[in-house]
Amino acid sequence: MNPLRWSFRAQCLLGFLICAGLLAFAIYMQIQMGLEPCPLCIYQRIAFAAVGVLFLFGAMHGPASRGGRAGYGVLTLLAALVGAGIAGRHVYVQLLPKDLGSSCGPPLSFLAETMGPFEVFRTVLTGTGDCGNIDWTFLGLSMPMWSLVWFVLLAGWALYVGLRTRKKRLI
Repeated sequence: MNPLRWSFRAQCLLGFLICAGLLAFAIYMQIQMGLEPCPLCIYQRIAFAAVGVLFLFGAMHGPASRGGRAGYGVLTLLAALVGAGIAGRHVYVQLLPKDLGSSCGPPLSFLAETMGPFEVFRTVLTGTGDCGNIDWTFLGLSMPMWSLVWFVLLAGWALYVGLRTRKKRLI
């Protein structure tokens, strides 16, 4: 069973299941391992959820037209690229030396109470709190580095799924 030859719906479902698994792992790490997410981590989770929802919509709809499939692929690609941008910023903040202020600011709940939504988004992405801490690594990569890898893989998968030419089935 080669996933590269699966139907559009099955490929989208695989993308959704990967996103759901990544989110489940993040929640497990938070609840069971005690790793509290920083604001950039929360935005990455939102991006994974958006990518997963778009894959799920594609799987449920299963458009027959090439344009419909391409639309889902491009929308999912864009969501994954936004997530990759957020993860890339987080990696940058983590790799900065501590004396240069590698952090991301006050907790997200405080920001939400004191600022408007656009100011909160801008403030979190400028990096000023505990986002510079590396609390977990696997194979030498931190959680945001793994998120970046997964966002790039999901972006490639979305592009492949949406733009792949499919053979017409004879009835």
